[in-house]
Amino acid sequence: MIIKQLSETLINQIAAGEVIERPASAAKELIENAIDAGATRIEVATAGGGKTLLRVIDNGCGMGPDDLALAIRRHCTSKLSDTLFDIRSLGFRGEALPSIGSVAKLTITSRPHGAGSGAEISVTGGKVGEVRPAAANPGTTVEVRDLFFATPARLKFMKTEKAEAGAITEIVKRMAIAFPAIRFVLSGTDRSLLEFPATGDDHLARIAQVLGADFRDNAIELDAAREDVQLTGFAGVPTFNRGNSAHQYAFVNGRPVQDKQILSAIRGAYAETIPQGRYPVAVLSLTLDPALVDVNVHPAKSDVRFRDPGLVRGLIVGAIRQSLQREGDRASTTGAGGMLRAFRPGFSPQASQGWSAAASPSRPLQIAPSSFGGGFGSAASASAFAPARSGFSEAAQVAFDSLSVPTARSEPVQAPSPAQVETIASYPLGAARAQVHANYIVAQTSDGLVIVDQHAAHERLVFEQMRKALTGRRLPSQGLLIPEIVDLPEEDCDRLMTHAEGLEQLGLAIERFGPGAIAVRETPAMLGEMDTAGLVRDLADEIAEWDTADRLNAKLEHVAATMACHGSVRSGRQLRVEEMNALLRQMEQTPGSGQCNHGRPTYVELKLSDIERLFGRS
Repeated sequence: MIIKQLSETLINQIAAGEVIERPASAAKELIENAIDAGATRIEVATAGGGKTLLRVIDNGCGMGPDDLALAIRRHCTSKLSDTLFDIRSLGFRGEALPSIGSVAKLTITSRPHGAGSGAEISVTGGKVGEVRPAAANPGTTVEVRDLFFATPARLKFMKTEKAEAGAITEIVKRMAIAFPAIRFVLSGTDRSLLEFPATGDDHLARIAQVLGADFRDNAIELDAAREDVQLTGFAGVPTFNRGNSAHQYAFVNGRPVQDKQILSAIRGAYAETIPQGRYPVAVLSLTLDPALVDVNVHPAKSDVRFRDPGLVRGLIVGAIRQSLQREGDRASTTGAGGMLRAFRPGFSPQASQGWSAAASPSRPLQIAPSSFGGGFGSAASASAFAPARSGFSEAAQVAFDSLSVPTARSEPVQAPSPAQVETIASYPLGAARAQVHANYIVAQTSDGLVIVDQHAAHERLVFEQMRKALTGRRLPSQGLLIPEIVDLPEEDCDRLMTHAEGLEQLGLAIERFGPGAIAVRETPAMLGEMDTAGLVRDLADEIAEWDTADRLNAKLEHVAATMACHGSVRSGRQLRVEEMNALLRQMEQTPGSGQCNHGRPTYVELKLSDIERLFGRS
């Protein structure tokens, strides 16, 4: 076997396979170069999902003829000193432009600010042309045509043009969130125009441009620090969630990353607050000394490695949970909109004669008798709410004749006293006015009404009380008549014994039983009969990965959530007004009461303006 030196073109094509996986990868590298050049305006144009054309125009510092000649050579960069421990730019490897030029038709036109003219250089399938004068505005224009024409096999792995165009859009969105002071424009024959005007220091305004205006009303600001790591950003309230994790954005020292550890920390922070299959919306920005994070893990630079991953994870989980406890009882503002949309499709005044399916009170309204002074709570009155066969005809109205309703001659309904009005205004969830269908509490607020799911709300309250019992003191445990011996690798036993004291606080007492085994003497009483060996092995695996013992906490909280569900106020139970108001007051004082243990909302708020729109009054 004879060893030989590979050609420069083949070397670049091999490198391109790692750096440029798809058109979106090329777009990411070119946008990063524009940002590093100090651009305040970046325009991206595509055709054919970026495979036919990808053009990036910026108003950055620009390059002269000599710089252009070096820019298309491998490992030539203006962003790196003599060390990899102080990287403060997005790009630094010097591989993007030569990699693109080796598999596509690349043209770079640039003009430094203050220069009288510009220059241009082309690279086609690895063949470099001469630098020549060219007309150009200050800044740089990079045009990539026929991506992967030099490596046709790669084209077979490309997705549809629509999918590739969508991936480029996602890259632009991530860059736009990271750099709100830059104006981004995305256009092309394969898409509609997308523009993100610069918002300066107003980061939330830029996020709202990307994630939608609803995020502004449902976001909780984050600002926390631990040792040398700073966390800022915004986390959505738990009831403001999505069907996938595409609305989770993470940045490390301004660099957009898709780090599994950060995404895992976000999931952990929202545990027990979001339904299975739903994902929170969050934008997190971590700032730390560049020496404490390695961004040179992969040529694509989307993965990072922290020197202290446990510190970062703990910071993210703690900051989000504290913020949710502070403001997480807020209901999503989109709940009222969804409720109004649910009303409108069924409401059709033109449909047949009379009540539509949505408007027909096919079941009696079960209102707590003590909520009103009148006769709507009686069984005789409820029977009058049977479905009418002929709408507003005279015969159909006979059933309503027996109802005791206020008239001009009857005793008038007393308006709330000034003291009652003041009381309503002082409570965010208002004062209870009725119980509907023996499960939903209707409360009046100062500017609208709130509908509460009594079972879901009380379930959350009980769970939070049980969760408090898990902290501060050793949990009750049950001793095993015969200790259970669990065989494990010696290194797993060492890790478990390192956390033995913390596990004992949770009710799990373990001892070393020889070099390759653990003896379990006590287990948490809350868990009852359990697969002790399976639990210990899961803990060993988790400690090996994260060096934490959160799995046991998660199991205990799951048990607490199940017990809370069975111990809460059941659907169908009639509540007195005092009980309903007590439940509302507890919800206002309990963090995270805006959603139940399964992540569903516990209440929906309708502003008076929403109700007026429902009736066409505004």
